[in-house]
Amino acid sequence: MSRTFGTALRLSLLTWVMFGLGYPLVEVGINQLAFPRAANGSLVRLHGQVVGSRLIEQRFRGSRWFHGRPSAVHMDPRSSGASNLGPSSAKLARHLAARRKRLLAHHPRLATRHLPADMITSSGSGLDPDITPANAYLQAPWVARARGLPTASVRRLVARNTRKPWLGLFGQARVNVLSLNLGLQRLAGRGRYGRMGH
Repeated sequence: MSRTFGTALRLSLLTWVMFGLGYPLVEVGINQLAFPRAANGSLVRLHGQVVGSRLIEQRFRGSRWFHGRPSAVHMDPRSSGASNLGPSSAKLARHLAARRKRLLAHHPRLATRHLPADMITSSGSGLDPDITPANAYLQAPWVARARGLPTASVRRLVARNTRKPWLGLFGQARVNVLSLNLGLQRLAGRGRYGRMGH
């Protein structure tokens, strides 16, 4: 009995060392060597300062910036998730109507336009960093107007920041909002990151 117990204990310790310590350390090491940027959260730095991550949505306020999707978790990365409200939910319908009303209060010209779904619906994670090109192009005129820039220049910026489906097959075309706003800041001739997002 004691011999069986000793063998089981040694096997458990070996398994713990191999898969509890060894495997994670090897995996972290490989990722740090092969994909250091992605392994560290795809952080974006400007003038040595971390200004965000290309993987997580951040809040931008005012018409001078492009905006991401609405967030069911108020863009709090500690509570990532969706609202869990289904398409037949009356509560979801009220949320969507309220978001549309707020959007039209600031941009009444959109009342006659078909709004892309991602303009008023939240993502599954609540932290989606990307929007559809249709959403970005719809925002372009008011961003250009707020900054005194030609709309054509802002639209070209959207086109440059649009990522196509991988291999032309997988996923959908998308625009990373942080990358787009960094490009917008460069286009506007701001030398520093400054009060980006406000």
